[in-house]
Amino acid sequence: MEIEKQNYQYLKEEALKAGATLFGVCKLDLLKNELVDISFDSIKDMNYAISLAVRLSDKIIEDIKDHPTKLYFYHYRQVNYFLDRIALQLTVLIQGKGYDALPIPSSQTVNWNEQKGHLSHKKIAFMAGLGWIGRNNLLVNPDFGSRLRLVTVITNIPLSVDIPVKLDCGNCKDCISVCPAGAIKETKEQFDHRACFEQLDIFRKKYNIGHHICGVCVKSCRGHKKY
Repeated sequence: MEIEKQNYQYLKEEALKAGATLFGVCKLDLLKNELVDISFDSIKDMNYAISLAVRLSDKIIEDIKDHPTKLYFYHYRQVNYFLDRIALQLTVLIQGKGYDALPIPSSQTVNWNEQKGHLSHKKIAFMAGLGWIGRNNLLVNPDFGSRLRLVTVITNIPLSVDIPVKLDCGNCKDCISVCPAGAIKETKEQFDHRACFEQLDIFRKKYNIGHHICGVCVKSCRGHKKY
């Protein structure tokens, strides 16, 4: 167990030094069958997933009213690039130690019909103890709410693993009333993915924003720690 702890601490320190806000690790076993467009041969010996999060700018998020702003779009894109660079940096460090690592892009849709990426970063983040899946269908962290972006590195370097947090949204329903699409319901299982995506498409065209983003529920979700 000592080598697992050492590897964990080393990579965590390097990730935080590179600019990550949160770092966590989980076993990949239960989620391997959910990976999309990644060959089994490339991951068959990869048993760990590193989850990294970067906090979004509060000032940019607070500027959002009832639709995404161009400022938020630019920020969203740059944070994704930043996350991918941190994931790449960890990949280089892991390979330098003689192990394998596969960085998964922070924001890349590979199945447009089902709106899926290579994997669910939020599921990995939940399993790695960074927060829970909220009513808004996003990861919710106790300190930062949903004001985070995520990326994942799959690897076979031996690592200590974290455990999911035993928290949920509780009585907070701030995101339900502000959702422009009415997609957020009483439970996360009732979240209306189609209604959400259709609203994002409207925003993309109406406000000339080159991405399917919103940010309204991100603004409303502050986790358990109120700023």
